[in-house]
Formats: sequence, structure tokens, C-alpha cells
Amino acid sequence: MTELTRRAALALGLSAPLPLLAQAGRDAVVIGLTLEPPGLDPTSGAASSIAEVVLYNVLEPLTKIAPDGTVQPLLAERWEVSSDQKSWRFLLRRGPRFHNGEPFNAAAVKFSFERAASETSSNKDKRVFANMAGIATPDEATVLITLKTPEPELPFLLGQASSVIVEPRSAAGNAQNPVGTGPYQLEQWQRGSSLRLKAVDGWRAAVAIKRVQFRVISDPAAQVAALLAGDVDAFPRVAVARSLARFKSDPRFQLFTSNSRAKTLIAINHQRKPLDQLQVRQALAAAIDRQAVIAAAADGYGVPIGSHYVPNAPGYVDTTALNAYDPERARALLKQAGVSGLQLTMKLPPVPYARQGGELIRAQLAKVGVQVKLENIEWAQWMASVYGQRNYELTLISHVEPHDLGNYARPNYYWGYRNPAFDKLWERLHAAPREAERLQLLAEIQRLLAQDAAAIYLYQPQWLTVARKNLKGLWTDMPIFANELSALSWT
Repeated sequence: MTELTRRAALALGLSAPLPLLAQAGRDAVVIGLTLEPPGLDPTSGAASSIAEVVLYNVLEPLTKIAPDGTVQPLLAERWEVSSDQKSWRFLLRRGPRFHNGEPFNAAAVKFSFERAASETSSNKDKRVFANMAGIATPDEATVLITLKTPEPELPFLLGQASSVIVEPRSAAGNAQNPVGTGPYQLEQWQRGSSLRLKAVDGWRAAVAIKRVQFRVISDPAAQVAALLAGDVDAFPRVAVARSLARFKSDPRFQLFTSNSRAKTLIAINHQRKPLDQLQVRQALAAAIDRQAVIAAAADGYGVPIGSHYVPNAPGYVDTTALNAYDPERARALLKQAGVSGLQLTMKLPPVPYARQGGELIRAQLAKVGVQVKLENIEWAQWMASVYGQRNYELTLISHVEPHDLGNYARPNYYWGYRNPAFDKLWERLHAAPREAERLQLLAEIQRLLAQDAAAIYLYQPQWLTVARKNLKGLWTDMPIFANELSALSWT
């Protein structure tokens, strides 16, 4: 074992390195993961790490979102929409089968979408499916969807992990053993360390990579060590910015800096006093220097944002000036609100940007008289306590879904935001038939969220990927979290 490999193993809590699939031949690859998925069913869990493993690999939706953000056919070969954007017709691919041998057909699509909309559903995008007034299946290869309100982005939404098509008999066990129609299936899951996928025999197209190992490496130093030691072939969204010069000068590696649709923010629990007061939220936002946070949390790889929207998305407007960094204004707003000696707790999930940025944010808030206690928690705790039970005051988190503004209209969403003005704008956006009107409404929504200080909006992350030089097919832009394994090959 090399010294670098030994240090990486120790940082991961391992007594010996994991078997290295990449050494076994040119048909295998080892991918690094920052976070271990809590389960493998993206229709019941909100963690983006689930999609990193299963989306387009094990489980497939009707459509596929390409790296440039366009929507392409997948299990649906094509689709049609009515002029009012409420009636959709999806024509399905014929021939795919689930890994357990059951056929993919219109009945499976209907089951998947009705399951996602059911009262017991924990699908994070349940509202997409609840908007379906009817799902008809006139034949095995046709699905007719009637919506309650127009949704022009439906093909995009149906390409996300929350929209994967599941097999009815096996769906309940997908968190441990996902059964899909994709090119790979789960071979082994060693909790806390790695997951292995193997190619499905007789899949509908040839794939160059037959075996994949995902290795969970959360510590940034261990990520660097694993790459340099050759223990990992590719690490998308890796935290190596502080060691970037080392990789740039090493001819063994290729590097990508990818745009994203993610929004890194400090989520605020609007149901906790005094965070329900507008002036208090505005004061907290004014106390934060976004550029300093980008330097500390993202090592400079980020673009400041002022609302829950990013510069490369259609309809973006710059709202950063609405809650600009101004400590004096922050102190004045707290005084106007009658709040002094404010003490808050901020819960930090185990991702590098949260742990690195939390300390700086605490120091910035202290300068305006707000004392913040930092609480480091594991991802499962964050999902259960913060996201599930709203047991928090502040939390530093990245929301990675491209089309997630509708969460502010969800009455039971974890930040507890309530504003009838937003709800009306959201309803108008969904009913707007023309693109120009939609873009105008998107601009109004962004300004409203900024004026409300619905969250403390920080930055749009720019993801780094480091990979072996001769590994081809990696995404160079990342509108969603996905690792499309069937596109990979060695040269």
C-alpha cells in the first residue's frame, strides 16, 4: 500500500484499501462520492446523492436531461402537448424490461406517477404528480396525461430522479435493491464505504463500462489522496480546489469546471421567532458578505446570487443588491425590530462547503450582534431532523434541483415560508401560455423572494471534476446531479 493510499484509507476509517476495479481491466471504473446515499430510491428520498448513483444507470425516467440542459427521449421516444399545455401524450419505447424480467409499459408509468402522487408518497416532487388530473393508457406504448394546471416544463421535470419509472411488484424494496430498466443493476453495497454496479446482460444498447464502484470519501484531503494514489478514476463535484495546481500540473488528470443550477443558501425556519420577522431576516442577510463566503466555502468557485435562481437559467434577474452586504444596515434593522442579544443555532450537514463556510458566517453574524452556535450533523440527521421535522433555526445547504421555486408554495416544506403574494405569482406562472409572460413572472418571483429574505441567498456553485486523462464521456456541465455511466469509456 502506498503512503498516499494508506492515508486515504485511514481518513475513510478503513484498515485496508477497497478492491480497485480499475486495476481489473478497461471495462471498469471507480467513481468518487462525497456523500453516501441514505437509500437508493429517489422517489422516496430527497438526497441528491441517490441520483448520483441510480439516475440513468439503474432507474430510468421517461426523458433524459442532457449536460446542456436540453431534454432528450429515454423511455419515451417522443411526446406531444396541447396548445394550453395541459394535455400531454407520451409515446413509449417498446421492448425494455425491468431487471426482474417484467415488461416496461404504460401500466408501469401510470403506477409510478399515481404512486408518487398518493397520500403516503414522500416524493420530494410530489406536487408534479399531484397536478396530474388523469393518466390514461389507451395501449401499452401510449400514456395520456391531463394536468390540472399548465406545466410547460413537464418533459424536464419527468427527466429528474424523482420521476423514475418503477416496477410495481418490486417498488417497495427499491431503497435497498432498486429494480429499474437501466443499463446497470446493484451488485453490492458496503454501507459506509462503497457501492458496486454491474452491467445488465442483454441491455438494449452496448456499454463500454461493465463494472462500476462508487467510493464514499467525504473528507477533502482524503479525496485528493485517493485521486493522486489512483484509487479513484473520476471524482465529480470534488472538493480539491485548494490542491488544484497539483492536478493541473499532473499529466495523468483532466479537470472540468462545470456550471450548475444549484443554489447555496442559509435556509431559515420561518416558524421560529424572531425569524418570522422580515426585518430580522433582512438583517441576517445584510450581515453576510457573499464573496467572502464563496472564498471560504467554495474556494472561490461560485457566483453570488440574491434569490432562489441562478444566472444561466431562463428569466434570471440580478437581485443581489436587494440584500447587499451592509453590516450597519443589519444593526439598524435589528434595532428597528426590537431584537438584541439574538442567539441562534445553525446546523451544518457533512459537506465541505457547509463545514468550511459555517465558521465564517458565524463570525460575520457576530459582528452585528448575533451569536450563532454551529452544530455539525450527519446527513441522515439533516434529512430526518431539519428537512423532515423542521427542527432547526438556520442551516447551510445547497438546493440542486433546477426547477424548484415551487417549494416556496408548499405549506409543509421544511423552511415554513408563507406568502399569499408568492402563491398568486406561482399560480399565474403556471397558467401563463406565453414565454414572454412567464419570464416576466419569473423576474417578479425572484424579486419577491429577495425582498422577503425568504432565505439568505449566497451563491451558485461551480462544480469541479477531476478524472483520469483517458476516461471519456464525463459531463462537463451539470444541470442536475447525475453520473451517466453508459456514456463512459476508456481510450
